[in-house]
Amino acid sequence: MRRNRWLLAAVALCALCLTSALCLTCGATLWVTTRTQTTGSGLGDLLFGGTGTLRLYSVEPQTLDPALVQYTDSAEYVVEIFSGLVALDSRLQVVPDLAERWEISEDGLQYTFYLREGARFHNGRQVVASDVKYSLERACDPRTGSAVASVYLDDIVGASEMLSGQASELRGVEVVDERTVRIKIDAPKAHFLPKLTYSTAFVVDRDSVDRGDWLRHPNGTGPFRLTAFSAEQIVLERNDLYYREQAKLQKVVFWLAGGSPMSMYENGELDVVQVWTGDVERVLDPSNPLHADLIVVPQLDISYLGFDVRQPPFEDRQVREAISLAIDREKLAEVVLNGLGLAAEGIVPPGVPDYSRQRPLLPFDPVRARALLQSSSYGGNEHLPAIVLRIAGEDGELPRDIEAVVAMLRDNLGIEVQVEQSEDVFGGQPSLFASGWSADYPDPHNFLDLLFHSDSALNRSGYANARVDALLEAARLETQTGQRMDLYRQAEELIIADMPWVPLWHSVDYVLRKPYIKGTVHAATIVPWLAGVYVER
Repeated sequence: MRRNRWLLAAVALCALCLTSALCLTCGATLWVTTRTQTTGSGLGDLLFGGTGTLRLYSVEPQTLDPALVQYTDSAEYVVEIFSGLVALDSRLQVVPDLAERWEISEDGLQYTFYLREGARFHNGRQVVASDVKYSLERACDPRTGSAVASVYLDDIVGASEMLSGQASELRGVEVVDERTVRIKIDAPKAHFLPKLTYSTAFVVDRDSVDRGDWLRHPNGTGPFRLTAFSAEQIVLERNDLYYREQAKLQKVVFWLAGGSPMSMYENGELDVVQVWTGDVERVLDPSNPLHADLIVVPQLDISYLGFDVRQPPFEDRQVREAISLAIDREKLAEVVLNGLGLAAEGIVPPGVPDYSRQRPLLPFDPVRARALLQSSSYGGNEHLPAIVLRIAGEDGELPRDIEAVVAMLRDNLGIEVQVEQSEDVFGGQPSLFASGWSADYPDPHNFLDLLFHSDSALNRSGYANARVDALLEAARLETQTGQRMDLYRQAEELIIADMPWVPLWHSVDYVLRKPYIKGTVHAATIVPWLAGVYVER
């Protein structure tokens, strides 16, 4: 999904994508709730009977409709209020959720899910198989307007017909009985189950949806209920009917306004907070009291510059490669971001299970960059058309990271880049844009196939390479992990050679957590985590 805590953006945007968050590098608040996961301890219940309040700082979600989620700022809430057949745990493994178990047919085409007997909506109604079918069909209904259903549910037989308005139901989803639902997919695919952990496949209550304005009081199935939503705060309270282990907290308060998160943390008004560049040095100082609260976790995400390869001057691969070679990623990560970034060596972040590359794919070589630009069809920087970089945000002071990238292109290539800010980074097909992506599920498919296959709705660069498509399609069907990863490695190398993107860095989260907050393990991507947290004072 689109990352809403862009290093490159001054303001966040949409899930697949961005709406409104502020820049990490300039120290303003962006996406400051942490991504953590339960360790399963029951001590909080023994000490407090499941009571207690966790106080966080965050941003207002763009939507709470699971079918519409594209950005991290929405997903943070949705994974706690709603749930699906399966989920990701703290080790980023697919585990049972609404479904207590599932069976996969020998040919890999049919998944039979058996719902938990105790699975209920917040209002007490039991979840049945028809709820699953309705929710998947609603996500694929063109009237719902989901920008992500075609990406996350496209493997289901009949999804393309529904999405195009040619069918009124998903023929690949069968209600076997009240507690059993069978899903048929178009080919055996290792990534199908992980894709179902994305919110597009979450279950919603039809009666609630039909009443209208249902997202102010959503009747979900998750461990928490939404009880307050204003411009100042969002409040979640424990769902006492939750079918898995009940939350140890009674309440979670997300402050959406009110001051500096770091100051609020130091004043005892927040329990967990994300650290931005201006505060990194002092939290890393062992003599500083804040140092004992620090947790550092690399994230499964990527910040990048994207080209529209159909527009000048970026239809010329040599121009694109020259820009990539002119950017010093190590300097950006270590100096500009003050250690809150890890220089990218490719597209897929380090830490994705089973994936590794043989060598870094993104060198810094300003001499070769100038030579490439000179030998391009434009014959050097003096013949280039005006270059405009679109970033997220409203008109204002540029983030330091953007200033650094612009300065590197000016100093190393003699290119003057104009920067424009917009709430819609992709609106009007910009030729050059800054964005980012955070893993929905820990698999190379989530980065390479979703973002670079020529038929993907998330391919914002207009990039098409028949050989890359063939490798990605082969990886979809490959069942042997080693061979599958090799196909992705080949695809990544070809994509980097074509350079539709300039990968920049992967985030490293610096998080402060009060010592009385227990039961959490910081995770590398968004997972449900609040149910395992408790307060020990």
